[in-house]
Amino acid sequence: MHGFPHHYPVTATASQDSLVRLDSPGVPDLVSAAPAEFDGPGDQWSPESLLVAAVADCLILTFRAIARASKLEWSGLECTTVGTLDRVERVTRFTHLDITARLQVPEGVDMERAKLLLEKAEQSCLVTNSMTADVSLTTEVEFIGMRESA
Repeated sequence: MHGFPHHYPVTATASQDSLVRLDSPGVPDLVSAAPAEFDGPGDQWSPESLLVAAVADCLILTFRAIARASKLEWSGLECTTVGTLDRVERVTRFTHLDITARLQVPEGVDMERAKLLLEKAEQSCLVTNSMTADVSLTTEVEFIGMRESA
């Protein structure tokens, strides 16, 4: 890892009626638009969906690093995140993030330890740590043919 601080430049470009083009050095461009809830087309990534996606993505990448350091074997992780946008004291903001993490592990892996590492990943996620929204995490750890939830 590189020393802090880290910098992440992004440029957004648009005309009056176009999609917004997002670019950052070294990665493919993205396009975005307002979501349907804000009278956008609803068929593009939006700032809202990108923010919620960043939460899910960060949890997986953080878990990957923690699992590697803890020598936990796993085969797959699906993270579904629902962000709730609301008005609080006349300010529109995300108020809650509901995260469901479904982890698949090989037979013989300690399920409780796997759950603890998922919880540690959520607590260590730099994206959720940068937000004021409440976060709830539901974990599911699964062997072949068996699922346990918490």
